[in-house]
Amino acid sequence: MPVVSPYSSLLKEIPVDRREAEVLGGTTAYWTYGPADAETTVVAVHGFRGEHHGLEPVVAHLPEVRVISPDLPGFGETAPLPGRRHDLGAYAEWLTAFVAEVAPGAVILGHSFGSIVVSAAVADGLGTPRVILVNPIGAPALEGPRGVLTRLAVFYYWAGAKLPQGLGEALLRNGLIVRVMSVSMAKTREPELRRFIHDQHDTYFSRFSDRNVLHDAFVASVSHDVREFAPRIAQPTLLVAAQKDDITPIEAERRLATLFPRAELVEIPDVGHLIHYETPAPAAVAIRRFLAPSEPGTR
Repeated sequence: MPVVSPYSSLLKEIPVDRREAEVLGGTTAYWTYGPADAETTVVAVHGFRGEHHGLEPVVAHLPEVRVISPDLPGFGETAPLPGRRHDLGAYAEWLTAFVAEVAPGAVILGHSFGSIVVSAAVADGLGTPRVILVNPIGAPALEGPRGVLTRLAVFYYWAGAKLPQGLGEALLRNGLIVRVMSVSMAKTREPELRRFIHDQHDTYFSRFSDRNVLHDAFVASVSHDVREFAPRIAQPTLLVAAQKDDITPIEAERRLATLFPRAELVEIPDVGHLIHYETPAPAAVAIRRFLAPSEPGTR
């Protein structure tokens, strides 16, 4: 039986268009949501193993904003970058080129691994008036509350890359393992919402192009965090953090906020690393206020 998104009625009211752009020698698939004449355009970058669908619940609560949401290279409908290792430098360079091609001057938003990509690109000169980081990776993943599980994940992705191709691909796309990941991240006790979250991960978590890209992206995700780049991001920055995040504890997010020259931190209770699925409405409220013409708050 199909799982219906709890946000489908809101999404149906928002115009959406699939497009493509040639970026760094490859074709990037992206989706535009909202009115073409919106006062604000946001480029939204999804997290590790995700794709643009994952951020749609947040988009659903921002109907007045034009949101441009690409699939990262090697994920969803975007092919890998030709001849490139998919490390953080490649992803940051891709994002800078994508924004220049499609939406120069847009506000840039990143979720989870996307927060690292966005921070690296902006710190290296990507022009944007404001930055939004949702579930930012504010500390080394190996030091988080579930550091042991992260070390198991390191072995999992290493094995997936080293085993014979058929076995490695099967391991990385294994539905049971994907479900374990999903269950470990979800905090909500609402049965319908949990079914939706698990269905999203079942449907989209294995839409990566190949195991080499997946391994490269995983290594990038656990080898870097936003702290490296925060002091070099001069733009007003909004951090939307979860008080029950198992990847970056809220204490680390509070410390992260102090590293930016101009940042404000919004904490959402009773949610973990899936703000975009479980609490998109409070996240959208914080984003809308931050995007308002008046000067955003600072720490």
